[in-house]
Amino acid sequence: MENELILLVEDNPDDVALTLRALKKNNIGNKIVVASDGVEALDYLFGTGPYAGHDIVLPQLILLDLKLPKLDGFEVLKKVRADPRTSFLSVVILTSSKEQQDIAEGYGLGANSYIRKPVDFQQFLEAVRQLGMYWLVLNEKPRGAPERA
Repeated sequence: MENELILLVEDNPDDVALTLRALKKNNIGNKIVVASDGVEALDYLFGTGPYAGHDIVLPQLILLDLKLPKLDGFEVLKKVRADPRTSFLSVVILTSSKEQQDIAEGYGLGANSYIRKPVDFQQFLEAVRQLGMYWLVLNEKPRGAPERA
């Protein structure tokens, strides 16, 4: 599974570093593409903007923060679910928000999972370990789901 890609959509450099460290400590060797805002995430997924003309490999998993500049996580999720090329992608909202409204909206827009970032690094490590085990190893995606944009 090491050739499978994870798209991490996160604007906070500290959270990016923390997530990358947690993935590495849990021996999750997947290639990671980091998008620092919602527009960059969509550009990557749909091969637009700076990614135009590139051969885009769709991620096995999208880790999506909600509070993003330019385009928030909810808008990214709407666009991902609306396009047949990306509608089957596994999207896990990984955020610090514990607002019930955000949880309900995330699931309502088609998120596969909603995980609140633990403040404690050991708890975060464990959350990433479980996330990796489930979404990258155990989870089966539907046949015929696109591999490339």
